[in-house]
Amino acid sequence: MSQPSLFILYVDNPTASKDFYQELLGLTVVESSPTFVMFSLSSGAMMALWSKHTVEPKVGQITASGEYAISVESDSIVDEYHQRWSSKGITIIQQPQHKECGYTFTATDPDGHRLRVFSMPECMNNPRYCQ
Repeated sequence: MSQPSLFILYVDNPTASKDFYQELLGLTVVESSPTFVMFSLSSGAMMALWSKHTVEPKVGQITASGEYAISVESDSIVDEYHQRWSSKGITIIQQPQHKECGYTFTATDPDGHRLRVFSMPECMNNPRYCQ
């Protein structure tokens, strides 16, 4: 079975979005042009930013319908990300809290794409998190 290897976000300004993701996540650029930027992820997959004005076939109105999620090892690391991103002025749309996916918070990039940081539920140690 094949595995997804490239995730594409349609953006207004690929250069500005490249700067945002490089600063925020420390991603390595493997290809860059004024309308398309691609990053290498540690998993081996790639993430691309493509101008919503030049991609073909044309895209309709873009709304947030998915998330870029980052799994971390502990609740305290979620809090560290939250504090660091908040101090950089990144828009936080959900404060840290326990949800079905674990301890999490959600932010947005300049185009409104959701960025979630989470640690897995502590079901074995505290079943209330998984109710």
